[in-house]
Amino acid sequence: MSTPILICDDSGFARRQMARSLPDEWDVDITFAENGEQAVEYIRQGKGDVVFLDLNMPIMDGYQTMDVIRQEDLPCLVVVVSGDVQPQARERMINLGALDFIRKPIDNEKLTSILTAYGIYSGSSHSTGANLRKVKAQNEAKAVSQNSNGSNKAPVPLSSVRKNAPELSLEDKLDACREMVNVAMGRAGENLAQLLGEFIDLPIPNVNLIESNELSMAVAEINRNDSVSAVSKGFVSEGISGEALVIFNDTNSQNIVELLKYPKSHSSDGFALEALMDVSNILIGACLNGLSEQLQVAFSHTHPVLLGQHKGLSTLLSDNVQRWGKLMAIEIGYAIKARNIAFDLLLLFPGDAMTQVYARLLDDHRDAV
Repeated sequence: MSTPILICDDSGFARRQMARSLPDEWDVDITFAENGEQAVEYIRQGKGDVVFLDLNMPIMDGYQTMDVIRQEDLPCLVVVVSGDVQPQARERMINLGALDFIRKPIDNEKLTSILTAYGIYSGSSHSTGANLRKVKAQNEAKAVSQNSNGSNKAPVPLSSVRKNAPELSLEDKLDACREMVNVAMGRAGENLAQLLGEFIDLPIPNVNLIESNELSMAVAEINRNDSVSAVSKGFVSEGISGEALVIFNDTNSQNIVELLKYPKSHSSDGFALEALMDVSNILIGACLNGLSEQLQVAFSHTHPVLLGQHKGLSTLLSDNVQRWGKLMAIEIGYAIKARNIAFDLLLLFPGDAMTQVYARLLDDHRDAV
């Protein structure tokens, strides 16, 4: 008998990657959900004995979904699959009852190892209901000790998910880029969390394909701030070039300085500039490393450049990207809510670089659509 599998992720690209990563011999029927609200409804319908759950989603995120599953004691086993791999995120989901936590992008061997270790997948063509019930009971005991808007689609066999698909649309390409950045964003958040000892709230990346003179309007959240400071760092490799900017609201500067615990002998201006440079290097470096791994390129980085301090966003951006014409702008709004700190990482790719990004990112995944 086939095992009902539910893959919940707001990215279609990520859902297809997850489906392709499942063991070939596993007899499963797969249902896709785009958010936690849909996922809960499918689980209630018996379409998710095993659930692969993302964290950062609209409508209902992974934390809220896991909370509902626990409150209603829904009969499913949950494995978290996320780009956010901060220790606090893992601990919170495990305490809510998740079995395990897998980092994006998926390591197929690790996934199979986890499924086998928990008795979900036996390595043969099927896994028994007894195994599922046993693991569910063990997971419930552990949780106790630790104290839809979507359509009702029928599940599909794994073989159907893996058939070759037609040419991808622009929306499919943008979705794939959003997921690529989601993974890189999580890597950067993890590094920053380790340095600062604080939990970093990660958003859903905002992706816009625009003309360069529209950039200030597109980055709406940052644009509300009258005064910002920014650091820029360029990167290039094998036809893919771009620029990464970290943009700080000036009202956050003192909070960041206090969090980094700089010596009191420094001047206020020295504090702010050093904080800007330190946080920018961590975020940009980790994010570009995450992009490099997924695109299988080695980026060369320019030295970080201070674009300006205490200026309007339009002023900082206009001279910097006006020459590019059409570009892809990806905005990531990081936050440390406990410290009332927020800042944005902005990734800018000129139009000619996007052709190379699409080719490298999507060619190996067409059969997963």
